[in-house]
Amino acid sequence: MPRRVLLPLAAILPVQVVGWVLPTWYPMILGMSLAVVDAIGVFYLTRVARLGLNVLPCRMGAVARGLGVVNAVTLTVWLAGGPAWLWWAAVATHIGGMALLGLSTVLGPLLRLSGPHRQAFAAEMLAVGAAAVMVVWFAGLDPALLSGQSGAAWSIIGGLLVADLMLAMAIAAMMLRGMVDHWRDPITVLITGMTLAILADTRWATGLPGGVERLVEPTGGVLVVTAHLLLTLSPLMSASGVGSVIDRARRAGPPRWVAYLPLAALVTGVTLLLVVIVRTSGFLRWSGLVVAMAVILAAVTFRYWLSLRTSRARAGRDPETGLANRAGLKEALAAVVRAREPFGVLVIAVSEPRAQHRMSVILRGNVRAEDLIARVGPAAFGVLLTDAGVAGEATVAAQRVLAAAEADGLRCSIGVAVARAGEPARTVLRNAEIAMSHAARSVTSTFAVHEPSMNDRRAADAAIAEALEGALQRDEFTVLYQPIVDLASGRVVAAEALLRWQHPLHGAVSPATFIPVAERSGEIVGIGRWVLEQAVRQVAAWRAAGADLSVTVNVSPRQLQEPHLARDVLAVLERAGAPAESLVVEVTESAMVDEAVEVAALRRLRSAGVRIAIDDFGTGYSSLQYLTRLPVDILKIDRSFVAQMDGTPEGAAIAEAVIRLAQILRLTTVAEGVETEGQAAELLALGSERGQGYLFSRPVPPEQVSALVARRQDAVA
Repeated sequence: MPRRVLLPLAAILPVQVVGWVLPTWYPMILGMSLAVVDAIGVFYLTRVARLGLNVLPCRMGAVARGLGVVNAVTLTVWLAGGPAWLWWAAVATHIGGMALLGLSTVLGPLLRLSGPHRQAFAAEMLAVGAAAVMVVWFAGLDPALLSGQSGAAWSIIGGLLVADLMLAMAIAAMMLRGMVDHWRDPITVLITGMTLAILADTRWATGLPGGVERLVEPTGGVLVVTAHLLLTLSPLMSASGVGSVIDRARRAGPPRWVAYLPLAALVTGVTLLLVVIVRTSGFLRWSGLVVAMAVILAAVTFRYWLSLRTSRARAGRDPETGLANRAGLKEALAAVVRAREPFGVLVIAVSEPRAQHRMSVILRGNVRAEDLIARVGPAAFGVLLTDAGVAGEATVAAQRVLAAAEADGLRCSIGVAVARAGEPARTVLRNAEIAMSHAARSVTSTFAVHEPSMNDRRAADAAIAEALEGALQRDEFTVLYQPIVDLASGRVVAAEALLRWQHPLHGAVSPATFIPVAERSGEIVGIGRWVLEQAVRQVAAWRAAGADLSVTVNVSPRQLQEPHLARDVLAVLERAGAPAESLVVEVTESAMVDEAVEVAALRRLRSAGVRIAIDDFGTGYSSLQYLTRLPVDILKIDRSFVAQMDGTPEGAAIAEAVIRLAQILRLTTVAEGVETEGQAAELLALGSERGQGYLFSRPVPPEQVSALVARRQDAVA
């Protein structure tokens, strides 16, 4: 936050101490302090509105704080001996400013809701706000009225009640929406300022007609100044990027106790009425009514509590997590469609199948109490967002869940879909699942919002999945090999096995297109086993012909989850008669899903002599963390880092960092995507041992690899 603003604001409270030393100066000090604080509030509320954050409420709030500046100036002039009408102008601008400030805060949540949700929220907000006003009336204003005030005092008290009701409703609105996240959050600061403003109004009103003296004496003045300082600090924090308005995605929904606020308001109101009856008329006269009302209140309270507790149990339940199941989610979706309410759906797929309990805890803590959470698959969840009318509101919830999952070490993919007019519930759910499948293509946690074009891609993926069935038996696959070269000598030392698919109708299908589909459908397990067989047999043939080569085979995330992976790989080596050191198993950073199974398999392979390579190193989100746990021999520098190499230190920075790290850990490096002599020379100078790319050879059939090995061997000799 800007220091040039914080320092004057921080100095305003200590300045109030002068009031105890020089009481006659204090009215002027108080007026100037309030004018400065409210003027800064106007500036920063306008600035927040220009940032596009809650534009209309912030503009209304700026007008409200502007009325506060007018109030401070007119009150100061009146205290200095100005005409009597200035007193009424000061009172009117104060009441109007506070009422408008409360209305501006209430307006935001009301505009984001619609239909029955807006009506229910308004009713709950009025109930909680009215209960707060009852407490203020009972504790402060009622004694003032009983003391026999003039009509003018009555009008002032009535105006203050309206203003305080709006402030209390604003506090209730923010609490009901779950916006109280942390004591340093701008919303929390705003709520605290409004609460102090209500207390200051109550303290002033209870002193009428001597209320002015109570206001301008230092104790009352400090309370008012503190309230206005907090009301200004909130937009200052928001404009500076602090807390909830900027980082809204990480704020959880309302805690469960918020659902009980309307009940607490009812209990408070009835209790105060009973206290008034007993105090004014005595208990004996109204004892029957008092006891009966207390019993009714207890029964209604219990019934309300029971209803809230069992409301989430109306849908079907998942026995493992206690959440709704898929049938329960569909029933709830059908209900909101019948009610013509706006809604959105999240579908979350978790990368770890055994993490359903962790994910259920994350979802419970990061969606609102009124949203329905369901477990729709072994490692999949759905969330019904009951008032998400636009995609932006649903993406905020998706970002919040992603942030919490990443903080807990879980990777997940989230699909977001918002209901369109007249769209059936099953269509919205299917759209969210399609978007989730689209998000799952990324190697990191992310979310995707459904678009109509995704349905076309889904249909294309379904066609590819259908064509993949039996493609292996129809001999539509081939394996090509891309040589890996020793950068110092130029010799071919290894080759990477690369799968290619030649479809009889569609021709050559890109691996980037069919491998993700094969991964999701499970076909990759059989295909990957076949590729391994071909590659190991080929490296055995090369070595039998006198070429000292090794072969690198990619193992997909789905294959890594197979419980007998290590046993199958070693069996293939044994059948082909190839030594274990001739095989390099290549995995990506994002392939680790269930490390207890996968790391154990890789360690068993490495102990048998098979080397392990990490592909595309540096592109994942936890590269260094994996290096400490995985049994690694080779790091493959991603082609994107090699492409940046242009002979400058900046271009080589990342590649050099990976090479230095490999040297420290005594790992071999292979640079991918080497296309120019300059890149090869720069990599060699940095210390990379091996390179792979179009500079040396494109992926070719195995016999061309043998020819290339012979040519380079002759060139070296």
